[in-house]
Amino acid sequence: MESLGFIQWCLDNLNYWTITLLMAIESSFIPFPSEVVVPPAAYKAAATGELNIWLVIFFATLGAVIGAYINYFLAVWLGRPIVYKFANSRIGHMCLLDEQKVAKAEEFFVRYGVAATLVGRLVPAVRQLISIPAGLSRMNLAKFTLYTAIGAGAWNSVLAALGYLLESVVPEDQLIATVTEYSHEIGYCIIAVVAIALGIIIYKGVKK
Repeated sequence: MESLGFIQWCLDNLNYWTITLLMAIESSFIPFPSEVVVPPAAYKAAATGELNIWLVIFFATLGAVIGAYINYFLAVWLGRPIVYKFANSRIGHMCLLDEQKVAKAEEFFVRYGVAATLVGRLVPAVRQLISIPAGLSRMNLAKFTLYTAIGAGAWNSVLAALGYLLESVVPEDQLIATVTEYSHEIGYCIIAVVAIALGIIIYKGVKK
């Protein structure tokens, strides 16, 4: 309960450091939606000017990379058997983890290769877990960092834009519900664009 109180305090006192911390939590295996962090921070930037929208995106992305590192290195150090055992444990279930979710993330990683760390940041239910198969496969850390930062930055930009633009049309108490409604649709549109772009690149490579 104390941890929940601390998280609520961070949400009530959004600044660059609490944004970084909350997004690190969101990007790790602990369930916490980014929709309750980035859009309110961007909303605050538009409403009061206390925050800068570009710095909101930067620190949100920094936090996402830190959280992704947690999953990545835990997977590297623990290995597949212990990761799956933890996912099926009581603590794992408290974190909303199970074997099926981890297996889904691994399947997604196998299907899209290293690019999955970029595309996966845009996919609901895969976003937080895509770092685990990257760690299990010991993906090159520089590539992992780059793709994670690009994917997280793209998603945070979408959320920040929604929060910033909705400031003039949506009451603050309705912001999160509105953002959640639109963010999934926008996320899938981005995935479609990325998938098409990757398909074109692969097609050209195969053709050559």
